[in-house]
Amino acid sequence: MASAFRLQCHCILIFLAALKGETRYLEAKGAGEDEPFLLLSADLKRELAGRQLYHRALRCIDMLSVEGQFTFTAEQPQLHCAAFFIGDPEELITLDYDFVNIDCQGGDFLKVFDGWILKGEKFPSSLDHPLPTSERYIDFCESGNIRRSFRSSQNVAMIFFRIHEPGNGFTFTIKKNANLFPCNVISQTPTGRFTMVIPHQHRNCSFSIIYPVVIKISDLILGHLNSLHLKKPSTGCAGVGDFVELLGGTGLDPSKMFPLADLCQSFHGSGEIFCLNLCMRK
Repeated sequence: MASAFRLQCHCILIFLAALKGETRYLEAKGAGEDEPFLLLSADLKRELAGRQLYHRALRCIDMLSVEGQFTFTAEQPQLHCAAFFIGDPEELITLDYDFVNIDCQGGDFLKVFDGWILKGEKFPSSLDHPLPTSERYIDFCESGNIRRSFRSSQNVAMIFFRIHEPGNGFTFTIKKNANLFPCNVISQTPTGRFTMVIPHQHRNCSFSIIYPVVIKISDLILGHLNSLHLKKPSTGCAGVGDFVELLGGTGLDPSKMFPLADLCQSFHGSGEIFCLNLCMRK
């Protein structure tokens, strides 16, 4: 296999269908100036390191990447609100409700979702997540005091909420826990190095970078050896065991992207990919 190759695309996904797991390395270098998720603040994370619990008000539409306690109080009816949580690739998100004052009978709701939903598409996709979609939602109005704590299956989660009465609201605390073997990941930064280890599990995993980046695959170890197929259908590596599939698209759900290439062969060296968005899926 050639030591380097380039694929230009709008959104690229690396799909790894693993029958048994080994190690994969990714390096990402910034390749553009337009960065989404402007609500994420690396400076704030550095400032909070080692300090006491962070507190602030929650916005109707918000993005949180730090641990802390967050309070939402409606100043007017808020009917379409969502807050997105994201940790580092090797972290899980834990949400604990500290105080909830909403009118469930009057049409209010407060729901946690295990993953992200954007424009009707889910991450991880329904094919990748260990739970059926219906079990990924935790509705406070249905569970109440029975379920006041939630832990995500990956480094992203979110809440949806609707509050009609001004003055009503809720408070929750976000904590992060170590995840020794991250599977589905959305990266909150366009730079860095990431290693994915799947310890002999029959799973599909995704690694998504929603930034313009150059991706360097510095090591790829698969369970079976074959050849590299460019711009082949998704069945290009069928029957060979582990493989990596590059997919393109504009949405969040890997299962709805179109195939660009299959990597069916392990290699050591430097494989480089340029794209505007990237997602890695096992």
